[in-house]
Amino acid sequence: MDEDVLSTPGHLISLAARGFARLSEMRLKPLGFGVGQLPVLVALQDGEASTQRDLARFARVEQPPMAQMLSRMERDGLIARTPDPNDGRSSLVSLTELSKTRMPDAIDTLFAGNREALTGFSDEERQQFTDLLLRLIDNLDRITNLEPIVNLDPITGTSQT
Repeated sequence: MDEDVLSTPGHLISLAARGFARLSEMRLKPLGFGVGQLPVLVALQDGEASTQRDLARFARVEQPPMAQMLSRMERDGLIARTPDPNDGRSSLVSLTELSKTRMPDAIDTLFAGNREALTGFSDEERQQFTDLLLRLIDNLDRITNLEPIVNLDPITGTSQT
């Protein structure tokens, strides 16, 4: 085999993702958050309640794991559920005051970790790296038939509206 499978972009991105997850988990744990909860926290931080189905779609996970995570978050006092007045089978999910209070520190912690991880990168390199990752995610979403996070032109990498 001529190509080193451990040097492929997929493997290297996987290693980087696990490294970021370890770093984030280590730093978020003292704040009472887990890295897997981030998509839920981000989706809810605007103060509007959302359904489990919406949160699963936003986080790009299946309903059963989302239900389990929401149960743990509710147990830990991070979210509250109220009956959905428009759908009796569903609940609306919102952040508790505890989560709202802790979110600014969590966000600062995550940004600090990203800055540290990208030490030695110029501002231009950081932006180019982010742009390339967004384009890669868009390509992977298209290949796997997921709705893209962002709509990027596959040639130029610029956002299409």
